[in-house]
Amino acid sequence: MTARKTKIRSFKYQDLDSVVSLSLLAWEPFFTSFKDIVGSDIDKLLHPNWKKMQQKTVEEACKSRKFKVWVAELEGVVVGFFALKLDHKEKLGEVYLLAVHPSYSGKGIGTELNLFALDKMKKAGMKIAKIGTGGDPTHAPARRSYEKAGYVGIPIVHYFKDLTKS
Repeated sequence: MTARKTKIRSFKYQDLDSVVSLSLLAWEPFFTSFKDIVGSDIDKLLHPNWKKMQQKTVEEACKSRKFKVWVAELEGVVVGFFALKLDHKEKLGEVYLLAVHPSYSGKGIGTELNLFALDKMKKAGMKIAKIGTGGDPTHAPARRSYEKAGYVGIPIVHYFKDLTKS
């Protein structure tokens, strides 16, 4: 599991560069493999610049009042984060983004972040927790982490077709 020195705390604006950087490193394997899954034409149409797109997504979540963001810190270094969205009307809490720096992957930090998020949701009065990830091999560690935290997965398949070719 994680070292006892792992600390989960509220996001601070000065964490932004670290959070963006670790998220791009964490998600790079997926974006690299996506092209192999759907083909380079669809990949280019969907992700002409995935790094810019992901950076924008992470920055918006960190700056938005719609989300609460926490970071995992180990010996003063930000090694993971998650962004939480709470729907008080539906009593649904959603982990919108979660990433762990690849150098710290497999050490239980993702599970620790998930358990922390679940506790925050419960304390906020949520009745259901939601998190999403891919079914491809690059997302296997995320699925294991979510299952360790008690989530139940349901299979969902997304299909893509390049309409510029037909």
